[in-house]
Amino acid sequence: MNPIRLNLKTIVSLPYAENTYVASLDGRDDCIVVDPGLEPDKILQTLDADGLVPAAILCTHGHPDHVGGNAALKARWPECPLVFGKGAAAFMQRAAAIMGSMLGDAAQSPPPDLELGDGETYSAAGFELEVRETPGHCPDHVVFIWSAGKHPYVFGGDVIFRGSIGRTDFPGCSFEQLNDSIQNKLFTLPDDALVLPGHGPPTTIGEERRSNPFVGALAE
Repeated sequence: MNPIRLNLKTIVSLPYAENTYVASLDGRDDCIVVDPGLEPDKILQTLDADGLVPAAILCTHGHPDHVGGNAALKARWPECPLVFGKGAAAFMQRAAAIMGSMLGDAAQSPPPDLELGDGETYSAAGFELEVRETPGHCPDHVVFIWSAGKHPYVFGGDVIFRGSIGRTDFPGCSFEQLNDSIQNKLFTLPDDALVLPGHGPPTTIGEERRSNPFVGALAE
């Protein structure tokens, strides 16, 4: 049986080189948008060029560089739900107050339409996604895992990167908590699970388990 074919676009938003993902399945004109960044016009142009309509906007966490495009997408598609992890609304209020002086309105996001907790599933645009809570970089952080393709795909936000990990020097961060999230929520996935991070190139769970200098086998 052939796996379902995933069509994936990565849109990089400045000034933080943040990755927004537009994911759709063959034969469908709806999609999911993951972590809309601070240059929403790029996202809108991609959607229009590909003839796609978002069925859900998924946010791994409430840092402004990952939610800065939410308002523009909701203005265009007001019925499209904003989906976050538990506690996101309260966290975003605090983050907007801190970052507002630097980013202005870009630090703002409409409130979540839905907050999901660990182990819940969410379906949109033909995707069935598992939610895993992964705090450490951010208290409300979650990852979304799609397992119906040729290998699992992890929309990973800022938990782990190729050869690195998310920052833990912000208020509410904890390296110990982040390490626990990685060991127990990500490193339990198969080696070939593809991690689509919030910054930088993709990686695999197997590669990071073996060689990540912060949390992998070499960290010992």
